[in-house]
Amino acid sequence: MPEKIICVVGPTACGKTKLGVLLAKRYDGEVVSADSMQIYKGMTIGTAAPTAEEMEGVPHHMIAVADPAEQWSAARYAQAAVPIVDDILARGKRPILVGGTGLWLDAVVQGRTFAGGHAGGAVRKELQDRLEQEGIGPLLEELRQVDPEAAQRLHPADEKRILRALEVYRETGKTISAHNAETAALPPRYDAVWIGLQFRDRADMKALIDRRVDAMVAAGLLEEVRQLLESGLPRDATALQAIGYKEFLGVLDGTAAVEEAVAEVKLRSRQYAKRQLTWLRRNGNIHWITWGKERDFTRALQVSTEILTAAGVC
Repeated sequence: MPEKIICVVGPTACGKTKLGVLLAKRYDGEVVSADSMQIYKGMTIGTAAPTAEEMEGVPHHMIAVADPAEQWSAARYAQAAVPIVDDILARGKRPILVGGTGLWLDAVVQGRTFAGGHAGGAVRKELQDRLEQEGIGPLLEELRQVDPEAAQRLHPADEKRILRALEVYRETGKTISAHNAETAALPPRYDAVWIGLQFRDRADMKALIDRRVDAMVAAGLLEEVRQLLESGLPRDATALQAIGYKEFLGVLDGTAAVEEAVAEVKLRSRQYAKRQLTWLRRNGNIHWITWGKERDFTRALQVSTEILTAAGVC
Protein backbone atom coordinates (compact mmCIF):
# COMPACT_ATOMS: atom_id res chain seq x y z
CA MET A 1 0.00 0.00 0.00
CA PRO A 2 1.20 3.54 -0.70
CA GLU A 3 2.23 5.57 2.32
CA LYS A 4 -0.43 7.83 3.82
CA ILE A 5 0.03 11.56 3.55
CA ILE A 6 -2.21 14.44 4.60
CA CYS A 7 -3.35 17.16 2.19
CA VAL A 8 -4.82 20.42 3.51
CA VAL A 9 -6.50 22.36 0.72
CA GLY A 10 -8.89 25.22 0.11
CA PRO A 11 -9.13 28.69 -1.41
CA THR A 12 -6.88 31.58 -0.54
CA ALA A 13 -7.15 33.00 3.01
CA CYS A 14 -9.14 30.04 4.36
CA GLY A 15 -6.59 29.06 7.03
CA LYS A 16 -4.64 26.24 5.39
CA THR A 17 -1.30 27.36 6.86
CA LYS A 18 -2.60 27.38 10.43
CA LEU A 19 -4.35 24.02 10.20
CA GLY A 20 -1.32 22.48 8.48
CA VAL A 21 0.90 23.54 11.39
CA LEU A 22 -1.59 22.24 13.97
CA LEU A 23 -1.76 18.86 12.23
CA ALA A 24 2.03 18.70 11.86
CA LYS A 25 2.44 19.22 15.60
CA ARG A 26 -0.18 16.58 16.40
CA TYR A 27 1.08 13.96 13.94
CA ASP A 28 4.84 14.60 14.10
CA GLY A 29 4.77 15.93 10.59
CA GLU A 30 6.48 18.37 8.26
CA VAL A 31 4.75 20.73 5.87
CA VAL A 32 5.33 20.72 2.11
CA SER A 33 3.91 23.83 0.48
CA ALA A 34 1.91 23.34 -2.71
CA ASP A 35 1.54 26.97 -3.70
CA SER A 36 2.65 28.01 -7.18
CA MET A 37 3.87 31.44 -6.02
CA GLN A 38 5.31 30.71 -2.57
CA ILE A 39 8.13 28.84 -4.31
CA TYR A 40 9.70 32.16 -5.34
CA LYS A 41 12.31 33.99 -3.29
CA GLY A 42 11.64 37.58 -2.27
CA MET A 43 7.87 37.23 -2.55
CA THR A 44 6.87 36.67 1.06
CA ILE A 45 4.27 39.38 1.55
CA GLY A 46 2.25 39.09 -1.65
CA THR A 47 2.06 35.30 -1.55
CA ALA A 48 1.18 35.17 2.18
CA ALA A 49 4.09 32.77 2.72
CA PRO A 50 4.18 31.65 6.37
CA THR A 51 6.50 33.58 8.63
CA ALA A 52 8.84 31.87 11.10
CA GLU A 53 6.37 32.76 13.84
CA GLU A 54 3.48 31.18 11.93
CA MET A 55 5.51 28.01 11.30
CA GLU A 56 5.77 27.51 15.08
CA GLY A 57 8.96 25.48 14.72
CA VAL A 58 7.45 23.03 12.22
CA PRO A 59 9.76 22.35 9.24
CA HIS A 60 8.35 23.78 6.00
CA HIS A 61 9.54 22.79 2.52
CA MET A 62 9.14 24.20 -1.02
CA ILE A 63 8.93 27.82 0.11
CA ALA A 64 11.31 30.41 -1.42
CA VAL A 65 13.25 27.78 -3.37
CA ALA A 66 13.12 29.31 -6.86
CA ASP A 67 14.49 32.42 -8.51
CA PRO A 68 11.57 34.71 -9.51
CA ALA A 69 12.92 34.77 -13.08
CA GLU A 70 12.23 31.04 -13.42
CA GLN A 71 9.02 29.54 -14.70
CA TRP A 72 7.82 26.43 -12.88
CA SER A 73 5.29 23.88 -14.12
CA ALA A 74 3.39 21.22 -12.21
CA ALA A 75 5.87 18.66 -13.58
CA ARG A 76 8.86 20.59 -12.29
CA TYR A 77 7.21 21.10 -8.91
CA ALA A 78 6.50 17.37 -8.58
CA GLN A 79 10.08 16.56 -9.57
CA ALA A 80 11.30 18.72 -6.66
CA ALA A 81 8.60 17.92 -4.10
CA VAL A 82 8.34 14.12 -4.39
CA PRO A 83 11.90 13.43 -3.09
CA ILE A 84 11.12 15.69 -0.13
CA VAL A 85 7.90 13.81 0.65
CA ASP A 86 9.74 10.50 0.35
CA ASP A 87 12.50 11.73 2.67
CA ILE A 88 9.95 12.82 5.28
CA LEU A 89 8.37 9.36 5.14
CA ALA A 90 11.78 7.65 5.32
CA ARG A 91 12.51 9.55 8.52
CA GLY A 92 9.28 8.28 10.07
CA LYS A 93 7.56 11.63 9.87
CA ARG A 94 4.18 12.53 8.35
CA PRO A 95 4.18 14.67 5.17
CA ILE A 96 1.47 17.34 5.15
CA LEU A 97 0.92 18.98 1.78
CA VAL A 98 -0.62 22.42 2.21
CA GLY A 99 -1.78 24.63 -0.63
CA GLY A 100 -4.39 25.72 -3.08
CA THR A 101 -2.71 24.95 -6.41
CA GLY A 102 -4.80 21.91 -7.31
CA LEU A 103 -2.84 20.79 -10.36
CA TRP A 104 0.42 20.76 -8.40
CA LEU A 105 -1.13 18.74 -5.58
CA ASP A 106 -2.46 16.21 -8.07
CA ALA A 107 0.94 15.98 -9.75
CA VAL A 108 2.51 14.83 -6.47
CA VAL A 109 -0.26 12.66 -5.06
CA GLN A 110 -1.36 10.91 -8.23
CA GLY A 111 2.16 10.42 -9.54
CA ARG A 112 1.10 10.87 -13.12
CA THR A 113 3.75 11.73 -15.63
CA PHE A 114 3.35 14.72 -17.92
CA ALA A 115 3.24 14.56 -21.67
CA GLY A 116 6.54 15.14 -23.42
CA GLY A 117 7.38 18.10 -25.60
CA HIS A 118 9.57 21.07 -24.91
CA ALA A 119 7.41 24.07 -24.09
CA GLY A 120 9.16 27.18 -25.32
CA GLY A 121 11.16 25.30 -27.95
CA ALA A 122 11.23 25.60 -31.73
CA VAL A 123 7.88 23.87 -32.25
CA ARG A 124 6.16 26.14 -29.74
CA LYS A 125 7.68 29.21 -31.39
CA GLU A 126 6.42 28.11 -34.80
CA LEU A 127 2.93 27.50 -33.40
CA GLN A 128 2.97 30.84 -31.60
CA ASP A 129 3.94 32.61 -34.82
CA ARG A 130 1.09 30.90 -36.66
CA LEU A 131 -1.31 31.88 -33.92
CA GLU A 132 -0.36 35.55 -34.34
CA GLN A 133 -0.63 35.39 -38.12
CA GLU A 134 -3.63 33.10 -38.66
CA GLY A 135 -5.57 33.10 -35.40
CA ILE A 136 -6.60 30.04 -33.41
CA GLY A 137 -9.04 28.63 -36.00
CA PRO A 138 -6.58 26.82 -38.30
CA LEU A 139 -4.62 25.50 -35.31
CA LEU A 140 -7.74 24.12 -33.66
CA GLU A 141 -8.69 22.47 -36.96
CA GLU A 142 -5.21 20.89 -37.19
CA LEU A 143 -5.66 19.56 -33.66
CA ARG A 144 -9.08 18.18 -34.63
CA GLN A 145 -7.42 16.12 -37.37
CA VAL A 146 -4.88 14.45 -35.07
CA ASP A 147 -6.60 14.55 -31.66
CA PRO A 148 -10.37 15.06 -32.03
CA GLU A 149 -10.93 14.31 -28.35
CA ALA A 150 -8.71 17.19 -27.25
CA ALA A 151 -10.17 19.52 -29.89
CA GLN A 152 -13.66 18.75 -28.63
CA ARG A 153 -12.66 19.27 -24.99
CA LEU A 154 -10.75 22.54 -25.39
CA HIS A 155 -12.52 25.88 -25.78
CA PRO A 156 -11.29 27.98 -28.74
CA ALA A 157 -10.30 30.69 -26.24
CA ASP A 158 -7.94 28.27 -24.47
CA GLU A 159 -5.08 29.03 -26.85
CA LYS A 160 -2.35 27.91 -24.46
CA ARG A 161 -3.67 24.34 -24.15
CA ILE A 162 -4.43 24.06 -27.86
CA LEU A 163 -0.82 24.96 -28.65
CA ARG A 164 0.40 22.56 -25.97
CA ALA A 165 -1.67 19.68 -27.43
CA LEU A 166 -0.25 20.29 -30.91
CA GLU A 167 3.25 20.62 -29.51
CA VAL A 168 3.01 17.27 -27.71
CA TYR A 169 1.79 15.48 -30.83
CA ARG A 170 4.41 16.98 -33.11
CA GLU A 171 7.31 16.28 -30.77
CA THR A 172 6.30 12.85 -29.44
CA GLY A 173 4.00 11.36 -32.06
CA LYS A 174 1.46 10.63 -29.31
CA THR A 175 -1.66 12.68 -28.65
CA ILE A 176 -2.08 14.38 -25.30
CA SER A 177 -5.44 12.59 -24.96
CA ALA A 178 -3.73 9.19 -25.27
CA HIS A 179 -1.13 10.20 -22.73
CA ASN A 180 -3.76 11.43 -20.27
CA ALA A 181 -5.75 8.21 -20.62
CA GLU A 182 -2.67 6.09 -19.91
CA THR A 183 -1.62 8.05 -16.87
CA ALA A 184 -5.15 8.24 -15.44
CA ALA A 185 -5.17 4.45 -15.25
CA LEU A 186 -2.09 4.35 -13.01
CA PRO A 187 -2.54 3.89 -9.23
CA PRO A 188 -1.80 6.98 -7.13
CA ARG A 189 1.72 7.51 -5.82
CA TYR A 190 0.51 8.17 -2.27
CA ASP A 191 -2.53 7.30 -0.19
CA ALA A 192 -3.73 10.81 0.60
CA VAL A 193 -6.28 11.90 3.16
CA TRP A 194 -7.72 15.19 1.94
CA ILE A 195 -9.03 17.89 4.28
CA GLY A 196 -10.59 20.97 2.73
CA LEU A 197 -11.46 24.32 4.28
CA GLN A 198 -14.23 26.57 3.00
CA PHE A 199 -16.67 29.21 4.20
CA ARG A 200 -20.40 28.58 4.47
CA ASP A 201 -21.15 32.16 3.38
CA ARG A 202 -19.16 33.48 0.42
CA ALA A 203 -19.50 37.02 1.82
CA ASP A 204 -17.43 35.99 4.85
CA MET A 205 -14.72 34.62 2.56
CA LYS A 206 -14.70 37.84 0.56
CA ALA A 207 -14.42 39.94 3.72
CA LEU A 208 -11.47 37.89 4.97
CA ILE A 209 -9.72 38.15 1.60
CA ASP A 210 -10.18 41.92 1.65
CA ARG A 211 -8.70 42.14 5.15
CA ARG A 212 -5.75 40.01 4.09
CA VAL A 213 -5.01 42.28 1.12
CA ASP A 214 -5.16 45.35 3.36
CA ALA A 215 -2.70 43.65 5.71
CA MET A 216 -0.35 42.86 2.81
CA VAL A 217 -0.35 46.48 1.71
CA ALA A 218 0.31 47.64 5.28
CA ALA A 219 3.17 45.12 5.55
CA GLY A 220 4.95 46.63 2.52
CA LEU A 221 3.68 44.87 -0.62
CA LEU A 222 4.50 47.88 -2.83
CA GLU A 223 8.08 47.94 -1.56
CA GLU A 224 8.40 44.19 -2.17
CA VAL A 225 7.38 44.70 -5.80
CA ARG A 226 9.84 47.59 -6.10
CA GLN A 227 12.69 45.45 -4.75
CA LEU A 228 11.95 42.67 -7.24
CA LEU A 229 12.18 45.12 -10.13
CA GLU A 230 15.35 46.69 -8.74
CA SER A 231 16.91 43.21 -8.53
CA GLY A 232 16.70 43.06 -12.32
CA LEU A 233 13.61 40.86 -12.59
CA PRO A 234 11.96 41.41 -16.02
CA ARG A 235 8.51 42.96 -15.85
CA ASP A 236 7.08 40.07 -17.89
CA ALA A 237 8.46 37.39 -15.54
CA THR A 238 5.85 34.82 -14.51
CA ALA A 239 6.35 35.72 -10.87
CA LEU A 240 5.33 39.33 -11.51
CA GLN A 241 2.09 38.19 -13.14
CA ALA A 242 0.93 36.90 -9.75
CA ILE A 243 -2.04 38.56 -8.10
CA GLY A 244 -0.80 41.44 -5.98
CA TYR A 245 2.34 42.01 -8.02
CA LYS A 246 1.01 42.76 -11.49
CA GLU A 247 -1.44 45.33 -10.14
CA PHE A 248 1.22 47.22 -8.20
CA LEU A 249 3.48 47.50 -11.23
CA GLY A 250 1.05 50.17 -12.39
CA VAL A 251 1.50 52.07 -9.14
CA LEU A 252 5.27 52.13 -9.65
CA ASP A 253 4.71 53.27 -13.26
CA GLY A 254 2.48 56.07 -12.10
CA THR A 255 -0.40 54.74 -14.22
CA ALA A 256 -2.50 53.62 -11.25
CA ALA A 257 -3.20 54.91 -7.77
CA VAL A 258 -2.57 52.71 -4.74
CA GLU A 259 -6.31 52.64 -4.00
CA GLU A 260 -7.05 51.39 -7.53
CA ALA A 261 -4.41 48.69 -7.28
CA VAL A 262 -5.70 47.52 -3.90
CA ALA A 263 -9.26 47.29 -5.24
CA GLU A 264 -8.04 45.29 -8.24
CA VAL A 265 -6.02 42.90 -6.06
CA LYS A 266 -9.08 42.27 -3.88
CA LEU A 267 -11.26 41.60 -6.91
CA ARG A 268 -8.77 39.24 -8.57
CA SER A 269 -8.13 37.43 -5.26
CA ARG A 270 -11.85 36.76 -4.85
CA GLN A 271 -12.08 35.51 -8.42
CA TYR A 272 -9.07 33.25 -7.85
CA ALA A 273 -10.63 31.81 -4.68
CA LYS A 274 -13.73 30.94 -6.68
CA ARG A 275 -11.64 29.15 -9.32
CA GLN A 276 -9.75 27.25 -6.61
CA LEU A 277 -13.01 25.99 -5.13
CA THR A 278 -14.29 24.95 -8.55
CA TRP A 279 -11.14 22.87 -9.13
CA LEU A 280 -11.07 21.31 -5.66
CA ARG A 281 -14.75 20.38 -5.61
CA ARG A 282 -14.10 17.97 -8.47
CA ASN A 283 -12.14 15.89 -5.97
CA GLY A 284 -14.71 13.67 -4.27
CA ASN A 285 -12.14 12.49 -1.72
CA ILE A 286 -11.94 15.82 0.11
CA HIS A 287 -13.44 15.94 3.61
CA TRP A 288 -14.73 19.50 3.87
CA ILE A 289 -14.67 21.55 7.06
CA THR A 290 -16.97 24.54 6.71
CA TRP A 291 -16.32 27.76 8.58
CA GLY A 292 -19.04 30.00 9.97
CA LYS A 293 -18.40 33.73 10.21
CA GLU A 294 -15.13 33.07 12.03
CA ARG A 295 -12.52 30.34 11.63
CA ASP A 296 -12.58 27.97 14.60
CA PHE A 297 -9.23 26.15 14.50
CA THR A 298 -9.84 24.22 17.72
CA ARG A 299 -12.91 22.64 16.15
CA ALA A 300 -11.12 22.16 12.81
CA LEU A 301 -8.30 20.28 14.52
CA GLN A 302 -10.80 18.07 16.35
CA VAL A 303 -12.76 17.28 13.18
CA SER A 304 -9.54 16.68 11.23
CA THR A 305 -8.32 14.29 13.92
CA GLU A 306 -11.56 12.31 13.69
CA ILE A 307 -11.23 12.13 9.89
CA LEU A 308 -7.60 11.03 10.05
CA THR A 309 -8.24 8.46 12.78
CA ALA A 310 -11.03 6.92 10.69
CA ALA A 311 -8.60 6.79 7.75
CA GLY A 312 -6.01 4.94 9.80
CA VAL A 313 -3.63 7.82 10.44
CA CYS A 314 -2.28 7.73 13.98
